[in-house]
Amino acid sequence: MKNKPEKEIVDSVRELKGGSKYILNGLAIILSLFVLAASSFLNLQTFHQNSIFLLLIVLLGFLLYPLNKKGIDKHHPSIIDIGFIILALLGIGYIILNYNTLHVDRASHANTTDYIFAVIAIIVLFEITRRTIGIFIPLLSIFAIIYALYGNYFPIDFAHSGFSLNRLLYRFYMTTEGIFGSTLSIAATYIMLFILFGAFLGVSGASKLFNDLALAIAGQRRGGPAQVAVISSALTGSLNGSAVANVATTGSFTIPLMKNIGLTPRFAGGVEAAASTGGMIMPPIMGAAAFIMAGFLGVPYTTIVLAGIIPAVFYYIALIWAIDTEAKKKGLKGVSKENIPLVRKVLKERGALLLPIIVVIVALLIGKTAIFAGFAGIISSIIASYCTTDKTNRVTPKSFLEALIDGAKGSIQVALACASVGIVIATVGMTGVGSMLAYNVIDIAGGHLIVILIMVMVTCIVLSFGLPSTALYIVVAVTVAPSLVQAGVEPLAAHFFVFYFGAMSNVTPPVALAAYTGAGIAKADPVKTSWTALRLALPGFIIPFLLVYHPELLLNDATTGGLNYGQLIVTILISLVGIYALVTGMGNYLFTKLNILERILFIVFAVMLIFPEIITSIVGIIGVILLMSVHYIKFRKVGVT
Repeated sequence: MKNKPEKEIVDSVRELKGGSKYILNGLAIILSLFVLAASSFLNLQTFHQNSIFLLLIVLLGFLLYPLNKKGIDKHHPSIIDIGFIILALLGIGYIILNYNTLHVDRASHANTTDYIFAVIAIIVLFEITRRTIGIFIPLLSIFAIIYALYGNYFPIDFAHSGFSLNRLLYRFYMTTEGIFGSTLSIAATYIMLFILFGAFLGVSGASKLFNDLALAIAGQRRGGPAQVAVISSALTGSLNGSAVANVATTGSFTIPLMKNIGLTPRFAGGVEAAASTGGMIMPPIMGAAAFIMAGFLGVPYTTIVLAGIIPAVFYYIALIWAIDTEAKKKGLKGVSKENIPLVRKVLKERGALLLPIIVVIVALLIGKTAIFAGFAGIISSIIASYCTTDKTNRVTPKSFLEALIDGAKGSIQVALACASVGIVIATVGMTGVGSMLAYNVIDIAGGHLIVILIMVMVTCIVLSFGLPSTALYIVVAVTVAPSLVQAGVEPLAAHFFVFYFGAMSNVTPPVALAAYTGAGIAKADPVKTSWTALRLALPGFIIPFLLVYHPELLLNDATTGGLNYGQLIVTILISLVGIYALVTGMGNYLFTKLNILERILFIVFAVMLIFPEIITSIVGIIGVILLMSVHYIKFRKVGVT
């Protein structure tokens, strides 16, 4: 049982050898080059671009991911895999070749053959999605199909007249409103480009730069290595969109460092899991969910970037405070000075590798498209690798191909999630279940916003178990965000609320995959590590509520000049007091350990500071100040040092 969740993540990918490996690498290179070409000079229909992209993704998926985790050849695809590859070529290849014939020559009149290949394609998609990201998304999609077919059998509040199977197959397979819809379009352009950007940063040595910079900045601080984990994960996590991948990448460096200064394995794994989860909500990319959110809300991408700044800063401040609290409690110190790299030396050797990130951020903020920014990032990564004194990480023809391969592999899970969730989105649009669900949540909660928010919070965490950032955002945005909007929450705040709690599923037991991965690296108990990660990240749970009650924190009116900066500053200060109070209460330490009453009061005052009412804010702030003063006096009297 030990570390089983981690093994399910790590060991599920084959290490191909021989001819199979050459085929895989060839397909991966073709996929990456296709995306680069289709996003620049190729003039393809959206449907053809999406369908070719998905076919290549599915082929890679069946080569890399086996039918099950036991009793399989880890170096070559099986007969069953080859069978599914043939079915994929038939199912998706058919619509690629016949799409224009169907919609031009036959005036969109589908025949029996079309429907047969539609069924084949959907079965293939569900199977490869199950292999790569688990059973939840396929089950959700299957439930959506059942609901669309048999809506008249559902409870009256959710009932509808039902749709024929032919109509569903047509919508899902033969239009751009299902599998090959808008979410797959985003995966085939923005997301894939930024995953490639991350891959090129990787081969250019940027990961080592991030780790060394973090160590140089925070290594000597109290509990320094844990704070290094926070900084390093914040820098890298935004690009890959997976808290699990972030833990596996940065945790191999930060977790041993944390253990070396005396932090328990459980705490070290929990810190890395909580820090890596924050990477999913870190602008400017937010694991590529930012692009989808901009599309869903119909707002400029820069609006999402600006909106994500303050919440992400709050989250990482809360984490650093939580780590510092633990370090004070244990009397820990940082890394010895001789083991700390000099910032000047790090920047001199590899500082040029910061240029690509600056290029991407500037390109986005001056109004360039995300596609332009992605291309600019890739090109500047290659150039920057030749501007360092470290010659081992320059982008050579070999490492260029490696980046193309890594980028393609890194896109498989996200792309398949986007394709499968297209079925859910199409069903929601056809049945109107989103509006019905929103109405019923409000009705059950009696119209009380705080109750609605708590119900939506729990729903988001459950629906998002084990999903990467883009997939979890799509699921919660389609299913539960409408409830908040209908309850009167500002749409931008509503979507940030559901996305944040979706991301928190990575550290929420029982399916805290990021924590389980951290436990595997730290050689700690997975369950205890997940609870530690949750405790560290719990102050972050206050942030989505703050966004709902204080939407000015999202800087929504910053570009129009309508933002009240005085009110914003006051809100930020009050929010930080609340976050600090919650960190203190959950960490059970201020100047010394708290008693049970002090812990409860710190948490109560923190909750009071969520709400925008003047009375609750005043009582909360005064309460925190008095509580800290009383605790300090008690601390001085007993002479604790």
